Amino acid sequence: MERIKLVKPMTNNVAIKVEHLSKRYRIGQYVGSGAQYKTLRESLTNAVTAPLRRLRQTGDGRSKTGPPSSVPGLPSPSSGQPSTDGFLWALKDVSFEVKQGEVLGIIGRNGAGKSTLLKVLTRITEPTEGRAELNGRVGSLLEVGTGFHPELTGRENVYLSGAILGMTRKEIDRKFDEIVDFSGVETYIDTPVKRYSSGMRVRLGFAVAAHLEPEILLIDEVLAVGDVGFQKKCLGKMGDVARGGRTVLFVSHNMQAIRALCPRSLLLKEGRIIADGPTADTVQIYHDHLRQIEVNADTDVMNPKNRRGSGAVRFTGIRTEDESGRECSEFMMGSTIRFVLSYQTFAPVDELYTSILLRSGISREVVTSARHLVSGERLSPGCTGSVVIEFPNVNLRPGEYPLYFWLGKRGRPFDVVDDLTIPLIIYTDKDSEDLDFDPARRPVGFFNIRSRMV
Repeated sequence: MERIKLVKPMTNNVAIKVEHLSKRYRIGQYVGSGAQYKTLRESLTNAVTAPLRRLRQTGDGRSKTGPPSSVPGLPSPSSGQPSTDGFLWALKDVSFEVKQGEVLGIIGRNGAGKSTLLKVLTRITEPTEGRAELNGRVGSLLEVGTGFHPELTGRENVYLSGAILGMTRKEIDRKFDEIVDFSGVETYIDTPVKRYSSGMRVRLGFAVAAHLEPEILLIDEVLAVGDVGFQKKCLGKMGDVARGGRTVLFVSHNMQAIRALCPRSLLLKEGRIIADGPTADTVQIYHDHLRQIEVNADTDVMNPKNRRGSGAVRFTGIRTEDESGRECSEFMMGSTIRFVLSYQTFAPVDELYTSILLRSGISREVVTSARHLVSGERLSPGCTGSVVIEFPNVNLRPGEYPLYFWLGKRGRPFDVVDDLTIPLIIYTDKDSEDLDFDPARRPVGFFNIRSRMV
């Protein structure tokens, strides 16, 4: 039975039906201690002798030597986590339905299974278990610029990429001028793409993909391209697609875009759906889960998933407050933001600095940072302390800003907490025309904002 089924034409009001979908990946070969890489001859020999080895299996489903020989006999690891048998469940028992014309947001931390879900639905990869039915023509914006060849001109790449994405020659002819105008590269359309800047390439790639006319559109974090003006055009285009009655699945870390485009959202965690409902409720649950990631001295500093650094000094608490001392994560533009950072020393250090970096929630680039000397004196093991870093009158653009915290000395990190805490959310009640800066100014790239240690 085909696990991912495309049905044409639409037969009911359900555009996407996913039932108990799971995807498992092998994360390295299951080999014994001291095993070496196999040669081609050894691999061919093992393939030929595999049937004989199966005949010699013991009653518990394992061969006399080596790992389990049949996939069904393997123990089922917890979803989203690698197990000792060398497998990872990127998706586990995912089920949901999407109505025709519905716009569904999919959110979650990195590694939650969002992109894997879209790759399964687009038949880039096969599911391990379960099935999905998609009623209608499917288009996807998973990799902007798919099919671009650097030696071909922009014009030639429009036709090549469009064909790869499923557009006919007549469709591309009819939409060519609109695609070029949307991308803003009309002056260079007959120039080889290898001479384009990276921004020009992604703008042209998005313009091609955005002008598909599928009944179902799958979008994976495409707003990480271009400048503010172009991102605004992208949002507008996706809004037009949604209002045009087409079904959209939209994966993004940009909660502002999710709120604007998606009435309903799914929250994935370690390959499982843990929330499905109105976007406002789902985003709140997402932020609540982020708050549950406590930063304390018992956190394994050497675990690359959690903390980095030597561990000579560790954060024991990170708290974000407003000017009145109330703990919060959402701030009006122009507000004062305070970070209360607690720490403990586990080895002697002769000086201690702390840094705070704010990233763009769209491009993940560093937007701004603050660095301050915590102590210029020698600190012995067991010392504890706290410091307050204040950003007065923050005038950052509305959006989400993932946070990065650092403790260390010059060139030597003791503790790094990167995107483990809830991001800052900046909001405004003003229209873009009323803001006191140019709304077309690029929002990413490093710049300094005032900070002080209280």
